[in-house]
Amino acid sequence: MAADLVLTIVLNGLTLAALYFIVASGFSLIFGLMRTVNMAHGALYLIAGYAGYAVFEPLYDQDVWWAWYAGVAWGVVVAAVVGTVMQKFLLGWMQGQELRQALVTIGVSIIVADQLLAFYGGNPRQFFAPDAIFGASAVPGVGNYPTFRLVQIGIAVAVGVALWVILNKTKLGLMVRAGVDDREMLAACGVNVPLVAIAVFALGAGLAGLGGVIGSTAQPLSQGMDGRFLLIALVVVIVGGMGSITGTALGAVMIGLAEQIGQALFPTYSVILTFVIMVAVLALRPQGLLGRATP
Repeated sequence: MAADLVLTIVLNGLTLAALYFIVASGFSLIFGLMRTVNMAHGALYLIAGYAGYAVFEPLYDQDVWWAWYAGVAWGVVVAAVVGTVMQKFLLGWMQGQELRQALVTIGVSIIVADQLLAFYGGNPRQFFAPDAIFGASAVPGVGNYPTFRLVQIGIAVAVGVALWVILNKTKLGLMVRAGVDDREMLAACGVNVPLVAIAVFALGAGLAGLGGVIGSTAQPLSQGMDGRFLLIALVVVIVGGMGSITGTALGAVMIGLAEQIGQALFPTYSVILTFVIMVAVLALRPQGLLGRATP
């Protein structure tokens, strides 16, 4: 295999991993840190994609340069608001009841998908990146490569750094980490634990929304994307370790590279490689590569 082809496959894997990380990092916050089983995380991706497109399309038709940025902002806001409502009115009083949370959020995701299908139809929708990040850029050893895919990596790095700062250098992060270890003691210290949970859920939902618009720029938005990205987020978090942002990044890179390498070597069975990695990690290290063992 030629060296330039190998580098292209690796770069494709890294850009795909960047998108997976953006979506899965929100899932890691909600599921890994807050121990809330949100099986509607993929639905948040879908909601943000269609909400962002509803703002993007008329502005793009008018040739407004900031149409894409407005779509991104609106998609993130809508996903965060929907996540806040879910946590406040559906999941907040089910804390510790994982099966009930799973069933309720599966029901929500089915309702959301059906309503979006009824309203928008089944035709795929596509965002177009602004001129500043459109076109191709020269990459050593690869040649011309889509600029937006490189931007995806930059966005993922920025998200990772921001989450690390929030969780390790802010009061909110301190409360979140304390709540993971002992919610009752945190509440006894006077902290409004439900409000902290809502804030974290809104942040995780907003990241799903960001991934929804970014992903819909890289590939068309269509029905069924919610199930795909929910499954990917689950696999990435399981491989990397629940509640670990660094682990989520590592898991995303492994899964992204595995998908691209598999499609290059044995495209018909490429999906098997992803689940082989997950099974191997579960067999050798059930808490994930960088996850903490359950006491």
